[in-house]
Amino acid sequence: MRRKLTLSVLFCLVLALFPSQTATVAVMSVDLGSEWMKVAIVKPGVPMEIALNKESRRKTPVAVCLKENERLFGDNALGMSVKNPKFVYRHLQSLLGKKHDNPQVAIYQKRFPEHKLVKDEIRGTVLFRNSEEMEYSPEELLGMVLNYSRALAQDFAEQPIKDAVITVPAFFNQAERRAVLQAAQMAGVKVLQLINDNTAVALNYGVFRRKDINSTAQNIMFYDMGSGSTTATIVTYQTVKTKESGTQPQLQIRGVGFDRSLGGFEMELRLRDHLAKLFNEQKKTPKDVRENHRAMAKLLKEAQRLKTVLSANADFMAQVEGLMEDIDFKAKVTRVEFEDLCADLFEKVPGPVHEALSSAEMSLDEIEQVILVGGATRVPKVQEVLLKAVGKEELGKNINADEAGAMGAVYQAAALSKAFKVKPFLVREAAVFPIQVEFTRETEEEDGSKSLKHNKRVLFQRMAPYPQRKVITFNRYTDDFAFYINYGDLSFLSEDDLSVFGSFNLTTVQLSGVGSSFQKHIDAESKGIKAHFNMDESGVLLLDRVESVFETIVEEKEEESTLTKLGNTISSLFGGGSSEPSTNVTEPVQVTLSLPHNETWSSEDEKRTDEAEKTEAEKEVEKKAKPQKKSKISEDVAVELQVNDILNPSLEAITSSKKKLQDLTDRDLEKHEREKTLNSLEAFIFETQDKMYQEEYQAVVSEEEKEEITAKLSEASAWLDEEGYSATTKELREKLQELRKLCKAVFFRVEERKKWPDRLVALDNMLNQSSFFLRGARSIPEDDQIFTDVELKTLEKVINETTTWKNDTVAEQEKRSPTERPVLLSKDIEAKLSLLDREVNYLLNKAKFAKPKAKPKNNSTTTPPKSSSKANSKGNDEVRPGEEPPIKEPAGQNTDSSSPSQLEDETATTGMFFIATTLLCVND
Repeated sequence: MRRKLTLSVLFCLVLALFPSQTATVAVMSVDLGSEWMKVAIVKPGVPMEIALNKESRRKTPVAVCLKENERLFGDNALGMSVKNPKFVYRHLQSLLGKKHDNPQVAIYQKRFPEHKLVKDEIRGTVLFRNSEEMEYSPEELLGMVLNYSRALAQDFAEQPIKDAVITVPAFFNQAERRAVLQAAQMAGVKVLQLINDNTAVALNYGVFRRKDINSTAQNIMFYDMGSGSTTATIVTYQTVKTKESGTQPQLQIRGVGFDRSLGGFEMELRLRDHLAKLFNEQKKTPKDVRENHRAMAKLLKEAQRLKTVLSANADFMAQVEGLMEDIDFKAKVTRVEFEDLCADLFEKVPGPVHEALSSAEMSLDEIEQVILVGGATRVPKVQEVLLKAVGKEELGKNINADEAGAMGAVYQAAALSKAFKVKPFLVREAAVFPIQVEFTRETEEEDGSKSLKHNKRVLFQRMAPYPQRKVITFNRYTDDFAFYINYGDLSFLSEDDLSVFGSFNLTTVQLSGVGSSFQKHIDAESKGIKAHFNMDESGVLLLDRVESVFETIVEEKEEESTLTKLGNTISSLFGGGSSEPSTNVTEPVQVTLSLPHNETWSSEDEKRTDEAEKTEAEKEVEKKAKPQKKSKISEDVAVELQVNDILNPSLEAITSSKKKLQDLTDRDLEKHEREKTLNSLEAFIFETQDKMYQEEYQAVVSEEEKEEITAKLSEASAWLDEEGYSATTKELREKLQELRKLCKAVFFRVEERKKWPDRLVALDNMLNQSSFFLRGARSIPEDDQIFTDVELKTLEKVINETTTWKNDTVAEQEKRSPTERPVLLSKDIEAKLSLLDREVNYLLNKAKFAKPKAKPKNNSTTTPPKSSSKANSKGNDEVRPGEEPPIKEPAGQNTDSSSPSQLEDETATTGMFFIATTLLCVND
């Protein structure tokens, strides 16, 4: 048993030595809200976790501060908004994919009058003018936020991350989705997918309840009221059969209703304005507080706190110190007042519910549960109105209202990444806005006159599932033409939503090369101009390609019957015929093209002259007997796209934005490095000044050294106060290196004296164990010896030399002054330990793989007598089957009460048993 234990220990140790080969394969998600973002990661060993920010919070404000040479994010940027609001940019989501004249831009300007918004003359979109020299687009600012979110994820995951899934509102149109992708591109973030935030929530809900999902459809409504908007989503859960992975759970988005303007931020703005009115009524100053941007920023911060508190209390005392002109503000606000201020907003609460039911063509009776999502659903009045609207006994609160989106998105990121294997959960997204193709063609009336007819073909209807590919065929064009990709019927949107929606026209597609393709295949039959569309996983519509398709008849040689072939063969064998065709007969040319096996073609190119002479019956019989094969020919058509909603930034503009963001990042890193070096220098000065008075340092430092070090530290401290805070990183680093060099000898002496006790104890233990091993190895009988005399003498030499070195060096060190450089060095002790360990391990490994020596067989049928316990000489030792050779215990060591012959493994050699025992002792 003892031997088995040792081998088990060895096995575990070997396993522990294998290095981890985990690659940097982490992925992340960003739940990108209008006011807050949540970041989640998945990495090997960490399945789905929210990444904490630098303040150890689980959510981070979507805000960036750009002030002179300073850039701040998150809570730091939000804190700066109270002091310098014009340098803090937030609620960027509402400006994405919007032209300068969009009403949403005017609403933003009214909410944040401290910002100067100008028009991008190239794209017609919005720019923030930060200074006379610098302007930033909403995409660039969002790119900074996304880059910061990646930094948070990487710090939390402790490895680089490039791949991400980002959430967007379900009501984002094509321009808004492209804007988020452009922001990610500027930040260098690889987007695996833009996932609708309602879909991410639904996925998170389903993943943790997959056992409850079966073939019976379950309809759940998620009501999500966040800071900037509200969305109601109807989701159907059920299991479906797939070819790839069998029966799996699936979620399908059935209906979506939304209100872009209904959210917690609008409630906070109304509370802010109410507090401003109360302050003005107190008449503590003749100035209007609403004209002071800084004071209004303070009131907004207090309004946010007030909304949260009033959700749990009937009233609260709002107060702001030094609101304006050093005047403090204090006023009592009740929940009733708050509800009166937002009465019209609460009336809008049922709207998204009814819209979702309408788009899904369902009734409330078919909805099993309504689940609350989003921070603003914590407002009691919102829950009260919603509960009455849906007619349920209660509202579901069995999901994390803040983090469900981030967790669902990161599950999708893991599923899309090739580095992780997750349980399949099928997701069927739905297109909220219908998309159609429009084109105009010339038609001929009954009277022979010609007119232009405008045609519309629905490409993706409302709530159509995606990702999905579609093909539209234009059958009546033989020359170059254009068609248009536009939004379909948007009558279900309110007037407010339509006003901020943007352009209803997406793209004009101009085709060239259609006419030349017809000229090239004049003898073939046209099958139309086919346009291939793809709505990808991110809900972005792409035109993959356009092709002009033709088909031709492939004439096939008539197949001879088996009997005819046999007759021809016999005839040729006897010289009665030839398999060659006669010289005056023209053989038809055969062209064989590979066709898809599920594709059949039925049209004919031309009819032969002799077919006209055949009767209709003969033609029908021949047609059935000889089916014609068709060949498909495809010619790519050149496509020129003209974007009609929001122009994409040019490649040069994207490159310029990337450089702008990278320059800011480099500047931040340089600033961080300078602050780190400055802090290190300050800490070194203060800590070293203190160390000069500590006992362990006073014991090893001379008076001259102490005076020199103290003087240099005082000089460096004075330099910091006068010039250091404006010094460059290089100057600070050089000053720090100078001080460290000065103190290096003293610190070295202190560190060495600290290490001596543990290192010397370890060396003594190793010497004892090595000596024990050597005595045991030499006590092995000669017939069973596995070590050579040279090997044992080498170990003995190392033990003796190490013992002598230790004794001499310790003695010499004791004679030296503590202020001198020590001769007993920890690295030398470690080197001696390593040498001993190497020699012993070499012999242990040799014993481990040594094969037992063959024993002489006893052919006697009589029972052999027991060996004498006193038989120690080689001449009298006799090894019998099933017994171990006697072992002489090393002198001075305790002997084990059990003899080797009692071991379970009777084939173990004396050397292997001894080595296993020694190894166990060494490990202990």
